[in-house]
Amino acid sequence: MSDSTLRIGLVLPDVMGTYGDGGNALVLRQRARMRGIDAEIISITLDDEVPDSLDVYTLGGAEDYAQRLATRHLTRYPGLQRAAAAGRPVLAICAAIQVLGHWYETSAGERVDGISLFDLTTAPQQTRSIGELVTDPVLPGLTQPLSGFENHRGGSTLGPDAAPLGRVRHGVGNGVGDGTEGVVAGSVIGTYLHGPALARNPELADFLLARAIGTDSLAPLDLPEVNRLRSERLAAARR
Repeated sequence: MSDSTLRIGLVLPDVMGTYGDGGNALVLRQRARMRGIDAEIISITLDDEVPDSLDVYTLGGAEDYAQRLATRHLTRYPGLQRAAAAGRPVLAICAAIQVLGHWYETSAGERVDGISLFDLTTAPQQTRSIGELVTDPVLPGLTQPLSGFENHRGGSTLGPDAAPLGRVRHGVGNGVGDGTEGVVAGSVIGTYLHGPALARNPELADFLLARAIGTDSLAPLDLPEVNRLRSERLAAARR
């Protein structure tokens, strides 16, 4: 970290916050504070330039018009791109995956250029993917199943410079028929998991936190209520 306070960037919550994904920043802040790490959330709206000096960044989901606004803003103020190039961790949820790709196609069939943090393109699926999603992570450092609620029409195809976050056990995932879910490129992670994802997947939260503070791993927290939530949601996916 650049100073004694962990600075968590909540990027464009005014337009990329449809599904409550801003909760991911809250989870990071709480899990840091429970370890005695001072942490604060920096909200970056359409009125702000995107700083490149924060310790970790989160982006959430949105609809077509909000995606356009976000894409335009991130192109005009490329602080997120510089932060990613410097190795700072970034978590992108659902529509944010599409914005961070090379291009995405809207429901009206118009192709919009993204900011190319991911080697990925997105086009509409024939049907919308809605429901519980469970995957087995393939990202080194993650060992526990990832779960969340997917709600997206886009189908994302990974290029050779991107890797999946996980392999689908239950649900649809990236929606292109290859069993993949999410995307990883350097320090940037994308997933279609809502929930918020980090509330349902504490191992992923701590993975991001560890990299934000510059360590390989963190000792787990003893939080029985989080384990109950995970068990309930994983059981729901098996029904």
